Formats: sequence, C-alpha cells, structure tokens
Amino acid sequence: MRRVPSGGLPSVHRMRMRPWLAPQQRCLSTTSSRVLGGSSLPLRTLSTLPSSTKTRPNTSLPIRTTSLPIPLPPPPIQPLPSHSRGYASTPTTKDGPTERKSAALEARIAAIPIERYRNFCIVAHIDHGKSTLSDRLLEHTGTIVAGQDNKQVLDKLEVERERGITVKAQTCTMIYNYHKDGLDYLIHLVDTPGHVDFRAEVTRSYASCGGAILLVDASQGVQAQTVANFYLAFAQGLSLVPVVNKVDLPSADVERALGQMEEVFELDVRGAVRVSAKTGVGIKEVLPAVIERVRPPEGDREKPLRMLLVDSWYDTFRGVVLLVRVFDGTVRAGDRLVSFATGNEYVVGEVGIMHPNEVPQKVLRAGQVGYVFFNPGMKRIQDAKIGDTFTVKGREGEVEMYPGFEEPKPMVFVAAFPTDQGDYEKLKESIGQLVLNDRSITLQKDHSDALGAGWRLGFLGSLHCSVFQDRLRGEFGGDIIITEPAVPVKIVWSDGKEEVITNPAEFPDGEDHRLKRATLFEPMVAATITLPEEYLGRVMELCESVRGLQKSVEFFHATQVILKYELPTASLVDDLFGKLKGATKGYATLDYEDAGWRESQLVKLNLLVNKEPVDAIARVVHQSQVERLGRQWVTKFKEHVDRQMFEVIIQAAAGKRVVARETLKPFRKDVLQKLHASDIGRRRKLLDKQKAGRKRLRAVGNVIIDQSAFQKFLTK
Repeated sequence: MRRVPSGGLPSVHRMRMRPWLAPQQRCLSTTSSRVLGGSSLPLRTLSTLPSSTKTRPNTSLPIRTTSLPIPLPPPPIQPLPSHSRGYASTPTTKDGPTERKSAALEARIAAIPIERYRNFCIVAHIDHGKSTLSDRLLEHTGTIVAGQDNKQVLDKLEVERERGITVKAQTCTMIYNYHKDGLDYLIHLVDTPGHVDFRAEVTRSYASCGGAILLVDASQGVQAQTVANFYLAFAQGLSLVPVVNKVDLPSADVERALGQMEEVFELDVRGAVRVSAKTGVGIKEVLPAVIERVRPPEGDREKPLRMLLVDSWYDTFRGVVLLVRVFDGTVRAGDRLVSFATGNEYVVGEVGIMHPNEVPQKVLRAGQVGYVFFNPGMKRIQDAKIGDTFTVKGREGEVEMYPGFEEPKPMVFVAAFPTDQGDYEKLKESIGQLVLNDRSITLQKDHSDALGAGWRLGFLGSLHCSVFQDRLRGEFGGDIIITEPAVPVKIVWSDGKEEVITNPAEFPDGEDHRLKRATLFEPMVAATITLPEEYLGRVMELCESVRGLQKSVEFFHATQVILKYELPTASLVDDLFGKLKGATKGYATLDYEDAGWRESQLVKLNLLVNKEPVDAIARVVHQSQVERLGRQWVTKFKEHVDRQMFEVIIQAAAGKRVVARETLKPFRKDVLQKLHASDIGRRRKLLDKQKAGRKRLRAVGNVIIDQSAFQKFLTK
C-alpha cells in the first residue's frame, strides 16, 4: 500500500477523488494569494483534507487557518436584448395568454382601415339606461363575456355603482363584424353622465366622436337633459341615431316618445331603434344603425402627429395617464412629443386602448381613441390641459393647434373641516388624491375659529359636492364636516373695482360704510324645466317664489311642457330640485346653464351664540329670505347645543338687526330645598345670590359647542 505523505494526498489525487472541489480549489488558491500579499504558497484548510486525517495539516506557515468561506464565482451577466427600452408597451420575451390576446387584438385592428372606424357616444337624461345599453353592446361584440354580473361594467367608481349613476365619462374600444359585408369595424364607445352637474364630461366626449346615440326612455319621454344634450350635439355637427329604451315596461309608450323626438328635435324617427337594454331586445340592431348613420373619422396616418387630450387621471405608479384622440399621424412608445399649451417635452412610455380595461398596443393610428402615459411620467395633473394638442418634437410648425375646451366654472362653494383636527394631514392627502382625478374641483386652504383648519372647495353643483363627500368616505375613510353650500357674490365698489367673494365670512358686515355705495350682484342660471301640463301652475308658482323670471313656455305633444326660467343660482343650492320633484310627483326634470350676473339686494346673515358670531355658519342671502332662514337656523341649532350652567342666547342677525332668537335655559340648582318655614326675605336673599352668581358666570364663561353639534346642524 502506498504511504500517504504527512501533508496529505497530492493535489492531483485529491481532485481525482473529489472532482467537485476543483473550481473551489482554484478560487481558494487565488484568494489565498491575495491574503498573503501575492505569495504563491499553498494554503490548505481542514476541508481539503481526507476524512481519515484528524490532525491539523503540517504547514510551515506561521498562520493558524480555519475553515475559510469559499467564495463562489459570480453568475455570468446576461446582456439586455437590443429591443428592450423599459417601456411596458414593447412586446418583450413574455408570451403568456394576456400577451397573445393583446397581439391578436392588435393584428385585427391593424387590418381595419380608417374608413371602417366609428366613434360614437351615448347621451340621455339621467336614469334612461345608458350604462345598461353599454353593457349589452360590450356583450354583443364579444368584448366581455355575457353574464348576470355585467352591471355598469364601464362605471369604475364605487359611488357610481352605489348610486346607479355615471359620474365620469368612460370609454371602450370594440371590434364588430358587420353581417352585411362580413368585414370588421373598429367601434369606439363613450358612456357619458346624464346629470347636469357633469355636463363638461359630455362636452369633452363629443370632441372624440363623430356621432351620438340619442337615448330616450319609452316610459318617460323627452326630458330636460335630453333637450340640452341634443343642442350640444347639434352644435358640434354630430350624426344622431334615435334609440328608444325600456320598451318592455308596462308603462312604455313608444309612439309618444318617437313623436316627441320628431316634434322637438325634427329628427327622422322612421329608422329609430327600439330596444330593451335590460332584456337584450333589439340590441342587434343598434350597431348596424351606428355604422350606417355615423360617418367615419377623418385623418391621415402619413401626416405629422396631431393628438388631442380629451381627459386625464392620476396613477400612483405611472403618473398622469392621458385619454387622447389621434386626428393625424401615429404615436408609439419611444416617440418624443411636445405640448402646445405648456411647451413641455415628454417621451411616450406606453400607448394602448380601453378594451374595456387598459390593453397595451404598439401604435395608435389616426382616427383612434386610446390612452398614453410617459416615461418618465408626467408628475403634475395641472400640466395635462384638457383640450391641449400634442405633436412630435420638431414638427410644431406643421401642425395646427386644436381650439380646445371651455374650462367648467365652479358654481357651488363649501367649506370642509375634519371632525378631528388630528386627522388633518391624512384628510389633506385624501382630498389631494381626489382633486387630482377631478379637474373641475377648486381647492384652497381655509380656517374657522369654531372648526379649525380646513379647505374651501368649489363644485359644479350640489350633486357633484355630494358625490365628492361619498367618494372621500368610501375610498379613503375620511370623515369631514361640510358647511352649507354657498354661491359667489360680485361686489362693484364705488371706485369701479370688482371683487368676487366665495367665502361668506369674508363678505363685509352691514356696518361697513363702503357697502352702502357699492353695487351687489348674484349669479343666475338659465333653467329648462320639462314637466306634464297638469303641474304647470305649481311649478310656475314655485319658480316665482324663488325670484325667477319667466322666459318662455312651449307645449309639445299635447301633454308635455318645456318651461324656461332665469333663476338665482342660490335657489338651486336651496334644494330647488327636491321641491320641484315634490310639486310634480317626480315627473319634472331640470337642466340649467350659467346666465351671468344680476344686480340684487344681498345681506350677510350671521348666527350669534351669546352675541358672538359663529363664522362656520354664515351666508349671503337676499333680503326677502332673511327672516325665514334666520328662524330656521335658531330653531335647528338649539336642538344640538348642550345646556350650560348659564343661559345661552342663540340669535340670527343681518347686520345689527336681530331677526330671530332662541334661549337655552341653564341647569338650575334648587337653593330653597333646605328652607321649610322661613320668611320671604330669606328666600329672596338666596335667590338674589344665585342670580348674581349666574351673571358673573355668564360674563366670564364661554359656550363650548361640540363638533358633533355642527355636524348635525349642517347635515340635511
């Protein structure tokens, strides 16, 4: 047997017995050389000895060695593919079901010429079935799988599903195979809101469309928002397709609805489509009517890019996402674009379509509507100017800017305060997120002595304000106190200067001598009211009671009346719509638009508690409304204020004139309970002493009004 030397087996035999140690041994030798300052002396460890060797290896080095960690060689670095630019829309090596579906969809779209594009929207009065009809069209084209769960598919917000209304216009791209020629058509659908507060969404939707479905409820007929939407579409030159919905209802009167559309709008209703969006009756006839009556969009893919910004929303990870309509040219990931409105330059990170959710595409062509976001992303929503035009960098001189849109003006202003001031920062962040996705809200900081720090918010209407509050509570869990809605007031001073005041607390008091020589103006709206003829007298009486001016009365189809009034905007805030519904048993509908300013006799109404004004409860009202509103205030506020050890006086005052008063009696101790048979002088002395003590307490005591009292008072 061969004798093993004292140093262990030779390295050749060790590697032959344990070949897996070869790469580690080479790495160890290199590391040992570095540790020993470049020496090439062999450094063996216990791990390299055979299992039979139990003693330390015989080495001449004066270094005590233990089991050193053996560094493994680093993994080889794989070079990035040349086409990978970090953009999500670029099809990389992924080949999953989603990617294959997106590629197949893009291939079908690429084969469709612009002559077979159709862009249209659905417009109607609120609750006439727009969202339900959209669901059926998505099912009919195979965009979504038919099922009972398909309700308000395009309504993304929770508050929209809870209330059953559309708050924000939503879009979807569909591919429809037309049975007459067997060809594919690219259909772009926009589902618009029906309430007048969100009219700006409808106006922007028209810019991306070449036609519109004018939807009318067979049981309700033509209503106020139907009339308003028709005139907006007519002014834009859109092709209109009349559709009558809910034909399956027992109360449906299809012929009456068609007669109203023909008489009021002068539409040819011989080819009107009769559907029931709920049951699916007649749905197959809608898209053929759209293809035949709506003209295709105009555009040239060879021209420089001309892209219109229609809408935008904020994404936490990607920044501002733009909904765009491409008029000319093409846009794809990696293009460098420039904004006409701001002059900023951006690099496109991804383009795609809504189908109905975001589906990335390689390119958006002329005539299409889709989404775009940049890389690096657009950080500020204010940089996304609705109606802005984008083009490729260096081609600005060849492209004409789109005229743009008129920015909606807030008509109702409220003050918002956290119920607990400790939640201010959290609520500030939540409100900021909502304002990012709703450009029509104006926001500025505010402060109240009674409620603390807060914000002054401007909305398009009362429903807009209510939806904002529901979204804040539902999506962010924030609880706030909203003051009574107020409208702006314009003051023209004696020197000709004009000032618009949105906060009632900033309105000058009656003692201000400048106010006597100033002229006051209040905002007005042009209201269109549609109602049955039998309720005409009640509605006219209601409009006269709120200082309305009648403009016209139009009778159509024997039973319906269109009544036009000029009304103060403040009357809309004071629940005019609810009063209108009550006077007509729910049959009246209301539409309105801004009508400028009108001179008026306005005063500031304050609520006083022990002669101290409560700034959170103040309004600028017409002189005729002062006494009614003042009596209502003091009666309601008394119910929510806790009793004190002293008397609390609640007053409503316009300037120095007190118009209403309520007194909250104090807690009273019976100081005579220990006196049984005493004379009247002793009794009077104790009562006078108690009276003097209450007087001193009232002089130094402050009324503590809990936050819940304001919350209950301001809740309708």
